[in-house]
Amino acid sequence: MAETLFEQEYQLAAHLRDPAANPPPPGLEDRRLRIYSELFFNNIEGLLSGNFPVIRKTLGDQRWLTLARDFYAQHRSQTPLFAEIGREFIRFLQDRAAAGEPDPGWLAEMAHYEWVELGLQIADDALPAHDAGGDLLAGVPVLSPFAWALAYAWPVHHIGPDYQPATPPATQTLVVVRRDAQFEIRFAEISPLVFRLLELLRHGQSNGRQALEQLAAEAGADDPGSDPGQALPFFIEQGRAMLERMRDEGTLLGTRPL
Repeated sequence: MAETLFEQEYQLAAHLRDPAANPPPPGLEDRRLRIYSELFFNNIEGLLSGNFPVIRKTLGDQRWLTLARDFYAQHRSQTPLFAEIGREFIRFLQDRAAAGEPDPGWLAEMAHYEWVELGLQIADDALPAHDAGGDLLAGVPVLSPFAWALAYAWPVHHIGPDYQPATPPATQTLVVVRRDAQFEIRFAEISPLVFRLLELLRHGQSNGRQALEQLAAEAGADDPGSDPGQALPFFIEQGRAMLERMRDEGTLLGTRPL
């Protein structure tokens, strides 16, 4: 009997996911099955619409509903948490891209870009130890766990109903997304130089001056100024000002000892 009950539950779940492809268990009223099927799907579609409003608007109602139904019918989520549905949808789109599905090339990256806002809102990382007023050149700058530097092949911050590129541009789209003290999410496009600096700081293996010197060398800037006794050269001085701005806006928390 237990095995029969399990089989019936499995058959019912398969039918609710994809009624067209899976018959229901015998003896259940069609009207009730339709109600349950639509109720479950509408709950998932509503969560997706809330997480990905730009994609929904860009694709249009029919394409969006088809995509949401494919996700509902085909994807096997690794978590039961509603807050993780958005991340599961991204995995679903990445799997579709790898399988050669004819989706827009920007779709998976656009989904990630839209999800980032929720990801930062629910992030609960503990703040690392830091000196909020520390010397950003002598100490190791500490990045906020709520500031994410992201690189995309597609111009995700411009894509919408009126702009849907067929091919990615030659240069990446680089952004930093951060959550401020009021839990507001801030998006800002950044230069390759700033993105690389954030990469260097993320490793936490050098103080601010060393990171700027490495950045200067990689950029081919003259006279990075390796002697701490010298007056600060232009590149390092400008870099320090950049680090100060990052601390003021909350991308950097402060410093820790090297």
